[in-house]
Amino acid sequence: MEVVVTLNTRKRRGRRRCRFTLVASRQRLVFSILWKGFELWKRICAETATELNLLTENWKYLLGGLVCQYIHGLAARGVHYIHRPGPTLQDVGFIVLPELGLDKAYISETLFSFIFLSFFLWTFHPFIFKSKKIYTVLVWCRVLAFLVASQILRVLTFYSTQLPGPNYHCREGSKLARLPPPNSAFEVFLLNFPRGVIYGCGDLIFSSHMIFTLVFVLTYQKYGTRRCIKQLAWLLAVIQSFLIVASRKHYTVDVVVAWYTVNLVVFFIDKKLPELPDRSGGASLLLPLTAKDKDGRTKEENHKLLNGNSGDPADWRQRTQVNGKILEDGNTVHADGAMNGA
Repeated sequence: MEVVVTLNTRKRRGRRRCRFTLVASRQRLVFSILWKGFELWKRICAETATELNLLTENWKYLLGGLVCQYIHGLAARGVHYIHRPGPTLQDVGFIVLPELGLDKAYISETLFSFIFLSFFLWTFHPFIFKSKKIYTVLVWCRVLAFLVASQILRVLTFYSTQLPGPNYHCREGSKLARLPPPNSAFEVFLLNFPRGVIYGCGDLIFSSHMIFTLVFVLTYQKYGTRRCIKQLAWLLAVIQSFLIVASRKHYTVDVVVAWYTVNLVVFFIDKKLPELPDRSGGASLLLPLTAKDKDGRTKEENHKLLNGNSGDPADWRQRTQVNGKILEDGNTVHADGAMNGA
């Protein structure tokens, strides 16, 4: 009888310990979630303050870029009024790639929407993740600069020569192939959104979808950190090119011209724009230097280098230069010995 009582007592104690352990683990889990949420909120607030400071300095560039996006849409709407449908031109891409058909034309738009949304979310990752390399405001200033320059060339091109649209709603017999004269200015300036944007005709050379896709991919190629995502982005850009031609939204020349034009535009404009400050060192709350501070700092670093010191204030050791190589203290080499190969 005493043995049974002892066993029951041990079982009760074991159950109490299990309950206590379970409650304690739940409390630790809740505390951990709350702490992570608090850290995330602090990170979002700090990043928001930083980006707002940058926004106050660069809002004109962002606003100008957005206005140019509207002007580009207005130009594309305007060319639709002078579009004249005709027989589809002979195209190598149309011969090689099978036609998707009107019921599958959404595939290319779905892929483009995925690329656009993915890039948009990536530009805001500094608000969430600790490891960050970019400032959201500054990245969008560069992206809009690339887009505006490419779109200016695009508008000049499709207004120079109007080709008969290969898309289904732009072909002969379609009611949407030609636009009647506008009844009012509001019909033009409001772009008949979104129908006027989706069913546009005449704005062919070169592809606007490829402008956005290539600008996004090239930007991530430079500032992204995941190699596998970079490779995937280029693969999606190639697939997007084929889908645009297969869905008969553009001629092959529209896509080909976009590939080399956008790459050249980004290459030359990227050289003219000031480089983004590097955030990989962990200084996530530091704002980029102004032009005045940057000039003063450059002069100070050059003065230190001329005096034989590094530009880094923490490294003021004397250096000796031999045959174009800068040596640390204690590694001085005689010039004669270095010239003789000793």
